[in-house]
Amino acid sequence: MVPNPLPRLARRLAQQRWVMRCAPVVLPLERLIRRATGGRIGVLDVAGLPSIEVTVAGRKTGIPRTTSLLYVPLGEDFLILGSNWGGPDHPAWSVNLRAAGAATVRHKGEQFRVAVREITGVDRKHAWDLAVEFWPGYEMEYELSGGRLFRIFELRRLPRSTVG
Repeated sequence: MVPNPLPRLARRLAQQRWVMRCAPVVLPLERLIRRATGGRIGVLDVAGLPSIEVTVAGRKTGIPRTTSLLYVPLGEDFLILGSNWGGPDHPAWSVNLRAAGAATVRHKGEQFRVAVREITGVDRKHAWDLAVEFWPGYEMEYELSGGRLFRIFELRRLPRSTVG
């Protein structure tokens, strides 16, 4: 079987500054593709990259908000970073996730609850190194952000409730 060349190309492109200016095109395209496929596929999936949809209640409104994100695989768990395309501000989803402590994830057609842990302190350096090894574009996004420390979260799958 011939390996998919798109993930390698995507990782290379993600290190180019001009790609960050594509967010106004990519984000609506992501929503369109997700809507058309019933949430099964998004832009990252087409590029051969791991993606999840994270749904978390808004910290002020309580209204569920869903965001498609690249993730760094951690076994059965997920590592996500609030890079916000290298923007100067933290993404809104990261503020909501920080406040909620739990969320719902859709991954490869399966939906489940996750516990959320923001990674800080001594664990942060290790998580950052893992993330940059997996997605080198994070270093360039960090520079573009003016040195903003991206929020890093670990999402751990919660066991299914046995309440019936």
